Amino acid sequence: MKLLYRTLFATLLLLSVPLVSAGERFSEMRFKELQAAKQPVLIDVRADWCPTCKKQRVILTQFQKENPQCGLTVLDVNFDQQKEWVKHFRAPRQSTLLLYLGEQQVWFSVAETRADVIRQNIFNSVKACGENA
Repeated sequence: MKLLYRTLFATLLLLSVPLVSAGERFSEMRFKELQAAKQPVLIDVRADWCPTCKKQRVILTQFQKENPQCGLTVLDVNFDQQKEWVKHFRAPRQSTLLLYLGEQQVWFSVAETRADVIRQNIFNSVKACGENA
């Protein structure tokens, strides 16, 4: 009986922890809206089962929390369900990151999990980030 209570408690504890979420689901309309507004947009081609994607998600969530002045929007392209967009962005695999300023792609990365590299590339590309690099 103790094992049952412990398992139930652990499950409830896990369910109460908020899920890490840096981005919003990709839609063509939202992407075009952000591009027209010349807002920095990071396309995150990801899969829920991908451990590299999970590492990137933690880094991007932390980046957004620490650098709201950058105005960075992350749009998630689901690698398994949005194949037309995976192809459109020429993502060779899940864990692909693409940074856009307006219509210009300014950074492209595959499987990068070094926080300093991701941060520095965003800082180097997005003027609104200022001198916080």
